[in-house]
Amino acid sequence: MPGLTLLCNIARMSVGPRYVKIAPSILSADFSRLGEQVEAVEEGGADAIHLDVMDGHFVPNITIGPLVVEAVRRRTSLPLHVHLMIDRPADYVSRFAAAGADFLIVHQENNWTLHRLLAEIGEANVTPGVALNPTTSVAMLEESVPFVELVLLMTVEPGFGGQQLIPTMYDKVARLRRFLAERGRASVQIEVDGGVNGDTASGLVASGADVLVAGAAVFSAGVTVGEALVHLRTAAESSLWRSHLES
Repeated sequence: MPGLTLLCNIARMSVGPRYVKIAPSILSADFSRLGEQVEAVEEGGADAIHLDVMDGHFVPNITIGPLVVEAVRRRTSLPLHVHLMIDRPADYVSRFAAAGADFLIVHQENNWTLHRLLAEIGEANVTPGVALNPTTSVAMLEESVPFVELVLLMTVEPGFGGQQLIPTMYDKVARLRRFLAERGRASVQIEVDGGVNGDTASGLVASGADVLVAGAAVFSAGVTVGEALVHLRTAAESSLWRSHLES
């Protein structure tokens, strides 16, 4: 679908210096044709692939492991954002790095030796990121922000796809954006995950989100994934268009 890719590239050049990234979450993909769907989102203009790893302990669901990450890596050149919602993530850093992860995102909440864990991720030549659950305060990031390049805000309770975004998360994204700027870390990407769709994307971007993780809005939208990505990007960048025209 070269026409869709061209539209996405035009949009990237049209809204000034800021560009919103979209990372489809394979949690909502059809696993019977996962490789085909991964290739389709890359062709449709996605910027990354988001992979949720759950162990049934840290969150009440079980999903995928390194073998699926490795399989996805073989089907795409896009960056792989691997979100570890698991107990004892340090035991798996080397395996997910070898599988092809470009980002490893671990939670602030369940890691008492987080500094060491983030260092181990970097030493594995993977970009470290940290995640916060909806009710975890932004202030908890004070000591970890110097060591990450991405902060993932869960905008729903982790564990299952298809949930509605918690309304207070718009303000939390804005508070995180200010928090990072005040600490000289404005370059850290803010990724949001949960309830991202055509109705919520613009508000999240206006609040300061850089990367939108979307599952059902891409894979279960009732249109092709390429068309869904164009729709989502148009919605996401509408707030950038407004601010660009007003400046």
